[in-house]
Amino acid sequence: MSVLVGKKAPEFKAKAVVKGHEIVEEFSLAQFIGKKHVVFYFYPADFTFVCPTEIIAFQDKISEFEKRNTVVVGCSVDSEFSHWKWLQTEQREGGIKGVTYPLVSDLAKTISENFDVLAGSYEYDENGHAQFFGTPQSYRGLFIIDKKGVVRHQLVNDMPIGRSVDEVLRIVDALQFFEENGEVCPANWHKGDKAMKPTQESVSEYLAKQYTFI
Repeated sequence: MSVLVGKKAPEFKAKAVVKGHEIVEEFSLAQFIGKKHVVFYFYPADFTFVCPTEIIAFQDKISEFEKRNTVVVGCSVDSEFSHWKWLQTEQREGGIKGVTYPLVSDLAKTISENFDVLAGSYEYDENGHAQFFGTPQSYRGLFIIDKKGVVRHQLVNDMPIGRSVDEVLRIVDALQFFEENGEVCPANWHKGDKAMKPTQESVSEYLAKQYTFI
């Protein structure tokens, strides 16, 4: 599994559904560079069980991300037509109608490969014929990308394990606090908590306030 933190996020242009109904041909995260932070996450497949709970959970908190000048973008190996159909299906019928942020189609699986979240790989025989080994879907990868296009946070869950949207918001808050103030955020930091100056002395002071040593 590649560690992309500290590196430029892999670039791509792909078909996507935006605003819950509009199919665009060349969606790219590059449009947000210099403007917004990005939460880019992968999910295994449309019309499944855990995936809609995550997709809808992000939508439920979309205003919180907007307050932080952060966009949310989802991606799976399904086609743009599958995304569109799922977005038109009522939630009571297993759909995700009401979701407004972009869902990217990675039908060729190249985006998942480049972010190293594809649950399998292609192998070629001596005749050059490709065969896929593993599961042709993405793990639940999540990447927080700053305004420079650099990955600052990475999380990858196995397919059965859903993610915490509140934790994603916490990480966005911590990243933006550091960018604005130059102070680092200790364990369990939440917006409004005290942070630390990045020196060894400040670490000792912080620990002394948090713990009583015998």
